[in-house]
Amino acid sequence: QVQLVESGGGLVQAGGSLRLSCAASGRTFRSYAVAWFRQAPGKEREFVARTSGSGSVTYYADSVKGRFTISRENAQNTVWLQMNSLKPEDTAVYYCAASGSAYTTNENGYPYWGQGTQVTVSS
Repeated sequence: QVQLVESGGGLVQAGGSLRLSCAASGRTFRSYAVAWFRQAPGKEREFVARTSGSGSVTYYADSVKGRFTISRENAQNTVWLQMNSLKPEDTAVYYCAASGSAYTTNENGYPYWGQGTQVTVSS
């Protein structure tokens, strides 16, 4: 199993940037696919980005493609989400999630979750 802790959220102006991190425990972290999800008030949780265990394969939601970048450093047990050109509609609680057996955009495919970190983009 793996435990995840997100950090790096905060308040930024539209057009600004923010970098989120997901720190993981577990000796087999490199074998886990990791995804970022977000949830805005009154809305369902939605997929943002995912990466393979090695970090060599990434996939993004259309809403963030070209603006967000997911990466990982397995030696540090850390996954990052670099967010550029932020928009007010990016405001949400962001979660990282890990899966040892699935590679999907469906949140049900990820059994391990962090506590979330708030991202607020002002206009």
